[in-house]
Amino acid sequence: MRIALIYNKDNKSTTGIYIEKVLQENKIDYSHFWTKDANNIPKKFDLYLRIDHGDYKYDIPKDLHPAVFYVIDTHLKKPYKKIRQQVKHYDLAFCANKSGFFSLSRQVKNVEFQWLPLGCDPQIHTKLKLEKKYDIGFVGSQARKSLRGRLIDSLREKYPNSYIKGAKFRKMSEIYSTSKIGFNYAIANDINMRIFEIMSCGCFLLTNRIKDNGFYELFEEGKHLVTYRNEKELLQLVEYYLHNDNEREHIAQAGFELVTTRYTYYHRVQKLFNYMAFKWEGEFNQLRI
Repeated sequence: MRIALIYNKDNKSTTGIYIEKVLQENKIDYSHFWTKDANNIPKKFDLYLRIDHGDYKYDIPKDLHPAVFYVIDTHLKKPYKKIRQQVKHYDLAFCANKSGFFSLSRQVKNVEFQWLPLGCDPQIHTKLKLEKKYDIGFVGSQARKSLRGRLIDSLREKYPNSYIKGAKFRKMSEIYSTSKIGFNYAIANDINMRIFEIMSCGCFLLTNRIKDNGFYELFEEGKHLVTYRNEKELLQLVEYYLHNDNEREHIAQAGFELVTTRYTYYHRVQKLFNYMAFKWEGEFNQLRI
């Protein structure tokens, strides 16, 4: 059973990197291709698996089958339009966001869609035994003209003893492990990578409330994480949990245990492959891990 794994490697923290790592660790036979080289992929593979990486300039040839597309950026308007056009010739598509699963299922016929959220890699997003020296940790871009940018400005001003800026992905573990609160703002009601990564580092997660996207099928409010509705509530919750260490760390531990035992990329690839084995049977049963 040979797989053509198709995604761009220009970002070391992209989902494709984490999925490829699972294939390597489980000795799955695969060859990697960049999307710009997709027209040169030989027709000798048993499966063509494309991982969304945010660039839709190229697509794989329509005559490569069975073809599977793991789509991620359905929550963004421009990428969604391109995904909707490109996904039409795939045999099966997995959607990282449940809202994208519903939208594509309604609008694209003759393609089967499944919901497969993002996850974490505990070997990279690692809980380190370090002192909590930061009040708030946030690794990412600010986007100053956005609501996220305004919230970050408020947090930075009120809690200067925080880490709020970009960092190399290998530093995330250290930053979140040494932060009392991990801040997240999902820009388009999406269950983003940062949610899983913060929790995997054993850090208490405070994220904006996400509606009708499978969020509460994955997490329990107040048990695994805490959500805020607006800036006022965000600041109130930060203040509360900075002064209630035991409650904060209890929630952080529950979130850590949840994502590292159920929501790793190993579990995601396992579900992806097991579903293909269920759907197509035969030689696809070799993919079960």
